[in-house]
Formats: sequence, structure tokens, C-alpha cells
Amino acid sequence: MVFSNSLIQWYLNNKRDLPWRNTQNPYLIWLSEIMLQQTRVAQGLPYYLAFTNAFPTVFDLANASEEQVLKLWQGLGYYSRARNLHKTAQHVAFELNGIFPDNNTDLLKLKGIGDYTAAAIASFAYDEAVPVVDGNVFRVLSRYFDIETDISLATAKKEFAALAYELMPKKEPANFNQAIMEFGALQCVPKNPNCEICVFNSSCAALQKKKVALLPFKSKKVKVSYRFFNYLVLEDDDLKTTIQKRDQKGIWHNLYEFPLIETESEVNFDVISNLIATKYQSEYAISSISDCNSKGQIHKLSHQHLNIKFWKVKIKGAVNDGISLEILKTFPFPIVIFNFIEKEFSILS
Repeated sequence: MVFSNSLIQWYLNNKRDLPWRNTQNPYLIWLSEIMLQQTRVAQGLPYYLAFTNAFPTVFDLANASEEQVLKLWQGLGYYSRARNLHKTAQHVAFELNGIFPDNNTDLLKLKGIGDYTAAAIASFAYDEAVPVVDGNVFRVLSRYFDIETDISLATAKKEFAALAYELMPKKEPANFNQAIMEFGALQCVPKNPNCEICVFNSSCAALQKKKVALLPFKSKKVKVSYRFFNYLVLEDDDLKTTIQKRDQKGIWHNLYEFPLIETESEVNFDVISNLIATKYQSEYAISSISDCNSKGQIHKLSHQHLNIKFWKVKIKGAVNDGISLEILKTFPFPIVIFNFIEKEFSILS
């Protein structure tokens, strides 16, 4: 209990004042936990505030269109979270009368909710004694107890969950879960933690053995693929352009983009000009082609690095389903494309 008591006391003295910590409303807690997956608090907080302002209840979120949800999510990444969020909101609102399940087991049945999120909602909203296990928890426990288990293994989560449950004061599950995550986020950080000021500097096994930088141990490395995207920014005589919806499975599903030519490597002007001419030879008369960014922009995703180039293609006459810049900005785009639109206003005007 010494570890738990010290951890919770540290938390009470050092915790950040975050809006989702001042409520036991499962909707607000669920919203924050989904948003903070793979996302830093500083980045997620403005989105949380925007969502709770636009959709104060689960019914508001359920009644929104998917495009509204994706537009508000724009820039937060991992867009499957937003799509699952919307579907789960509809399920809770229309099939569960707006009432979230009140236990870990039933929360796990909801789309987009895994072990960690279910445990967080169950403990924070309903005081159920179920431990959360995320990257912060792996790091804190592996260092403090000198656990060399490979956290990339499926069995690791069960091992750490069992240890966390053993350490958890059953009357304070929410405080313990919040404390260990906050400690990992603020104090026991991945790189170069300040162990000199740590409350556990006299009892942390990894510190005593000079293994802080080595733990937690993870053997698997993400295999990164490289892709080359050439976006065609069409402009007709009325200064209108055209976009398409990414309805195929994969990255950016159901977001919008300019017409795309994907190549196996970065291509020069001559190659892309021929590809564009071939693509539109029976549809449009092209008056000119020019590059908007001479060097490809690298956009890094978790498993993919995208080399992105934008090409301005002037069309004689009118493009099919043409839209103005003002309308263009209302669609949900991958952030790299939206930033291009914002920055290159003159390209489309």
C-alpha cells in the first residue's frame, strides 16, 4: 500500500485541472478517453471542448451527420475513432435510451471501446475496481518493479493488469487509475525523466539498477510503408474545383481529397503531366499544369509515410460537380490537405 498511497498523494498534489476529471458523466468521460487515444492532452483538449460545445449530450452526437463529426475531428488523426464514436453514440442514444452501460463487461460490448477505455469509464464514472493499462501504466510499473516482460506480447497486458489490480485500493479505483496515468504522463515520462525529484527515487528498482532508459521493453518495431500521392487541384474558368470522397478502406476513410494519382515513387513534371493528360483526355481540355509544392511534403502516419505533392491543373470550361473555395472548406479533409487549402488560398482564387 505504500506505493499506492504515495502515488495517489502525488496525484492529488500535482494533477492537471482537466474538465473530464470534474465529472462522473459517462458520456463526457467516454468522449475524452476516445479522443486521448494516441493523442496528447494538449492536442486533445481543444477538440474535447469543441465536441462538448457542439454535442453536449450523447443524443446531440447521435443526431449529427458523420460529415459533421469528421469535420470537427479534422486534424486529430486516427479517424476510425471518430466513425466508431458516432456509431456508438447512435447505439447508446437510440437503442439504450441514452444510458451507458454501468460496468466494465458491458462497456466492452460497445463499438470502439477496448479494455483500456472500458476500464477508464467503469472506474471514473462508476467507481468499479478495474485497472487501466496503457503505455503510461506499462512504463511506471515496469520501471518501479523492474519488470522486463516484452510489452508487445499479448500476455503482457494481463500481467500488468493483475499487478495494477493488486496495488489498487479498492475504495479508490478512480484516483489510483488517474494517478498512475498522470504520473506516467508528467513524471515517469518515456525519455529522460527527472528521477531526482521523483517521489519513488529511493524505491524504484529501475533507478537503482540504472535501467530507467531500458524499460519498458518492447521488441516489435512498426514496419513503415512509403507511398507517393499526387493531388490534382483542378481549377476551371469559374475558379471552381472538384473533390472526391475516400470511400475505400484504409487511411482517411470517408474524408475528402482532391483527385489523386498514386505513384510508386516521386515523379517529375514530365511524368505527372503525361499521367494527368491520360487521366482526363476524354473528359477535360487542359490549358496548363504547374506544381504547387516543388518538393514533396512528408506526412507521417503510424504505419505509413506519405510523400504528397499538389499539382494545379487549369481546365477550359467547367469541371464536373465544381465547388467554390468557400464550400470546399466546409468538407472534412485530412489535415494535410486542409492546411494546403488554408495556406494556398490564392491557388484557388
